[in-house]
Amino acid sequence: MSGDAAKRRIVVTGMGGISPLGCRWDEIEPRLRARQNAVRVMEEWRDIQGLNTRLAVPAVEFSLPPERYSRKTMRSMGRVALMACRASEFALADAGLLDQAALLSSGRAGVSYGSSVGSMEAIADFGRMIDSRAVNGLNANSYIRMMGHTAPVNIAVFFGLRGRVHTTSSACTSGSQGIGYAYETIVHDHADIMIAGGAEELNASSSAVFDTLFATSTRNSEPHLTPRPYDRDRDGLVIGEGAGTLILEEYAHAQARGARMYAEVVGYGTNCDGTHVTQPCADTMATAMRLALASAKLAPVAIAYVNGHGTATEIGDIAESQATHKVFGPEIPLSSLKSYMGHTLGASGALEAWFSIAMMRMNWFAPTINLEYVDPRCAELGYITGDGLDLECEYIMSNNFAFGGINTSLIFRRLP
Repeated sequence: MSGDAAKRRIVVTGMGGISPLGCRWDEIEPRLRARQNAVRVMEEWRDIQGLNTRLAVPAVEFSLPPERYSRKTMRSMGRVALMACRASEFALADAGLLDQAALLSSGRAGVSYGSSVGSMEAIADFGRMIDSRAVNGLNANSYIRMMGHTAPVNIAVFFGLRGRVHTTSSACTSGSQGIGYAYETIVHDHADIMIAGGAEELNASSSAVFDTLFATSTRNSEPHLTPRPYDRDRDGLVIGEGAGTLILEEYAHAQARGARMYAEVVGYGTNCDGTHVTQPCADTMATAMRLALASAKLAPVAIAYVNGHGTATEIGDIAESQATHKVFGPEIPLSSLKSYMGHTLGASGALEAWFSIAMMRMNWFAPTINLEYVDPRCAELGYITGDGLDLECEYIMSNNFAFGGINTSLIFRRLP
């Protein structure tokens, strides 16, 4: 990194999203404080033979202003791209940038965004073509809705961006890598503003992926009691959906326009286990956290809270807890927001970063709900339960881990 690049600081000037708990923080916070999850039974999945789970966490309903979301503007969007654009619109409005067309199209604004896949409905259309040997149902936009970079490309077109487009299609780290690569893009002076985050739409096929691995919760009659991250009696994850967007901006640029600054992004680390596609490795997960600390020039003791990946899968919870203990020891406060909104896959890193920053600013961190008895195989940590944790702090970390052994760690600093 050059000397000039090292001087560039990156701040978060806008946040927004579509989550199972709400689209605004004043909707989300009461759900967290009430310790209410949003898991529900999917009656429409009952006729899918062989699917063991019937649980999922849909996003809340969200409005689409007709003057901006016309048939023409939405024709290239499946649900995942639509949620990504609307979440980014919320975040741009929050940053005071939504109507700054000249700035967004200047070439110094870009997007770094991802999802596990494109829209499943479009993918299914191509599958039917192969089975039926006919192209019925396909049109000029079918591929655009299906492609892995449908979210960032639609964001770029919708807001007229002419800067860099980074696609982060890396399953459960799509959102966190979206933020991380946006951070690096600005650090290295390739942009002043980046729309960053991730999205995922809900589909039974997503649950089926984990169901075939015997990793989904089957508490189909007790949706309020699952998922149970780090708990002895957990029985698997629950799939959710949503989209989360952070607006990252170079500090001097944000300062010059009088922007509100929620937090500073001070560290990012990512690596790969290189050992197994679906079985995580605690050592390399810990290395990713240390890489983030090194990039932030911080000692582990500086971190006051860790937002855990916490999927409520056996091997995931155990490996993550061991990795966190290797870096921080037994006292570090940790909780999993997936206990409220399930695993939103490509959106998880972005939604969890948004929630973590908001919690840091209000000096309160939500507990992991349904965590009653910590699995004795999980490492000793400061698992947050009960009514949450009142804590004023300067630095927090948010971690995500994905299939393929992809590990990410983000560090945020509180700003006045």
